[in-house]
This record gives sequence, structure tokens and C-alpha cells, in this order.
Amino acid sequence: MSASRAVLWDMDGTLIDSEEFHWISWRNTLANEGITITREQFLASFGQRNDSIIPRWLGAAATPERIERISKAKEELYRHLVRRDGMSPEPGVATWLHRLHKQGWLQAIASAAPRANIDAVLEALSATHIFQGVVSADDVHRGKPDPEVYLIAASRVAVPPDKCIVVEDAVAGVQGARSAGMKSIGVSHNGKQLPADVVVHSLDLLAPDAFERLLEDQRLSAPIG
Repeated sequence: MSASRAVLWDMDGTLIDSEEFHWISWRNTLANEGITITREQFLASFGQRNDSIIPRWLGAAATPERIERISKAKEELYRHLVRRDGMSPEPGVATWLHRLHKQGWLQAIASAAPRANIDAVLEALSATHIFQGVVSADDVHRGKPDPEVYLIAASRVAVPPDKCIVVEDAVAGVQGARSAGMKSIGVSHNGKQLPADVVVHSLDLLAPDAFERLLEDQRLSAPIG
């Protein structure tokens, strides 16, 4: 069956609250390398690709081999924590995943995370069957705000960009959705400004027809901001 509309989900901070596991993984992995990072430094990098984060923290010591080794160790520790302690969806996520699935929307993950992390999270959420496509850091050359990750995700579910809605919690992600020609729903957990078409503090606050309405309104509404 080919559906004509899709929802493309960011993962970290949108589907799941993975901040603590990522923080522990970065902190401990870098400590093993003799490097100390602050929570603030970590938060400033959250959601970006490892190959752009690590050189900033290592400086002149950032050889390709060392970047690769640290990245691998960090992600292995993260997956260990997910498998050991489990992972909960953000408020409203489980309801929306199942509601959209029942209504015939195609759904895909569009994330800067490595594929193995996405697989571990979807398994922990028992949500693997909900998604028809997964795009990870392994599939893209340019991170958000470049629209590449969304355009690949749309092509994997064979839905044109103007029939896709992106769900994101970061400014860069929302900007990427706009550049891809897609509508977006921004999840602003801490009140930060997001340039999305619809912004909510939490997905459980969305009206039951929010996704339907957003696609229907696209001919009438001008871009915001």
C-alpha cells in the first residue's frame, strides 16, 4: 500500500529523553582519555554528529584514528546503558506513533545518531514495526541544518517533501525541515524558541487532528518567522 503522507521523527530529545545516557557516555569515555568536559559543553553539542563534536573537544590531538576510537567507545557505552536500563518515550510519543500508524501515515526516523543506536532504542521501545524507514548518521554526509537527512527519509518512504511533517526539538532540525520544503512540529521542552509551524511544550498537548490540519493548511499558510 502506498500512502501519500509521512511523519519524519528526530530521535534524541524528540522520541526519547536520552540526554542523561549520552552525558554519562561522553563523560566517562572522555575521562578514560584524560579529558574532562562540563555538562554545558555536552549540552551545546547535543544532537550533532560525533565527527564534528570530538575535534572541538580534542583540539590538536584530534587524529582521525582517535576520533574514530572515542566515537566507537562512547556509542558502545550508550547502547549498553539503553539495553541495561531501558528507554522511555517522551510524553505523548507512544500515543502519536500508534495513532499515526493506524491512520495510515508512513513514519521514518531521521536522526544524527548511528544506526546501531537507533536499532537499540527502537527495540527498547518495542517500536521497530512502526517505522517504514530509518536514516542515520551512517547515511548522510551533512548534518542538520542541512536538509539531506529529511530528503533521504522522504525518498525511503516514497513520499514527496510537501506531504511530510517533521517532528523536532532542535533549531537546526527545524531549519533543515524548512529547507527540505517540509512542515514541522517543534517540541520545546524548556521553552526555547523554535521556528516550527506548530510549537508545543510536549506532544501530548497536540490536538488529535494536529498532523492532518497541518498538511491541509499548507496551501493557506505562509511560513512563520
